[in-house]
Amino acid sequence: MVDRRQVMSFRFRAQQLDRARGGLDDTAILDIGVQDTGPDGARWALALRGVDVAALPAEALLLLWTVRGAPHLYRRSDAGAVAAAVEPYSDADAGKRIYDAAKPLKAAGIGNLAALDEVASRMRAIVTRPTVKGEVSGRLAEALPEPYLRSCRPCKATHLYEMPFRLAAVRAGLELRLGTSPPVLERIPGFRKAATPDDRFDLIRAYLRLLGPATPKHVADYLDAPVKDVQARWPADAVEVAVDGEPRWLLAGDERALASADAEGCRLLGPFDLFLQAKDRSTLMPDAALAKELWPVLGRPGAVLVDGELVGTWRPRKSGRAFTVAVRPWRRLDPATRDAVAEQAERLAAYRGVSLTGVDFGD
Repeated sequence: MVDRRQVMSFRFRAQQLDRARGGLDDTAILDIGVQDTGPDGARWALALRGVDVAALPAEALLLLWTVRGAPHLYRRSDAGAVAAAVEPYSDADAGKRIYDAAKPLKAAGIGNLAALDEVASRMRAIVTRPTVKGEVSGRLAEALPEPYLRSCRPCKATHLYEMPFRLAAVRAGLELRLGTSPPVLERIPGFRKAATPDDRFDLIRAYLRLLGPATPKHVADYLDAPVKDVQARWPADAVEVAVDGEPRWLLAGDERALASADAEGCRLLGPFDLFLQAKDRSTLMPDAALAKELWPVLGRPGAVLVDGELVGTWRPRKSGRAFTVAVRPWRRLDPATRDAVAEQAERLAAYRGVSLTGVDFGD
């Protein structure tokens, strides 16, 4: 039997949020992928885990559309293993991951995996040089038949469905050029997909290692996969633990770390940091009203994490040359905690390359 506090502390340490320094090779969250959404995305998540992102060679990282179709950052050297790891587990899984695109494909008698392969083959042929997403999409719309296409009212044009487009890019050996908006796709040099992912990159194991203890449904929701596909691949060395009376699972090798977990330190998590991506949101934030504030439908804030507990939200405020961090605490913060938050705000400003004007605690 473990409680919520132990789970939060375990994840804090498993995700190396207590680490002062580290390199790419030993940064655990790169095994599952680091979502790169917003200005305080993947690189800020790495910086929070001690990586000197300013010193990273540009070629060390690559950006791929993978889990839930979102852009995720990985080590370039892991491209083949990652491509194998993010493959749908079955045709039904592929259908769930591509959402509404599956219906017209089914009506036309086209399998979901076959459709992804067809799109990937066409994309590979189109992207022989760095190519803007819009051009790739337009050429695909000319090359593919109706079941692959949808009418887009805002654009007044016909496009490929978005999720098959994104999920086929990795199958085609394509990456997103870092720092481009709109996205530019280009071929991954020397790309070759691994036959199977090893344990390090297996997404079910990675979820349990970094966001456990968890249930098959938690993992399935994270991947947008059917629960039965996740259950069929559930690790043999997963052991059951009770979290506040609820059965969940953890890799056997992490039992001791869970039992002895503690957390110390302050971090300003970006809105899409992996710590906030766990699918047991009521564990992260039991208060429903505060959970709604943390995960609104639009415009997510960042989260203030102190000693393994979420204690408030934060948002950057920039006006001209002034940069402030607006913090909304959910409880009274003692002077030491306020100082720690201010120190992390300075760190954020340095990461962004600006000078911090101040921290607004709303009092």
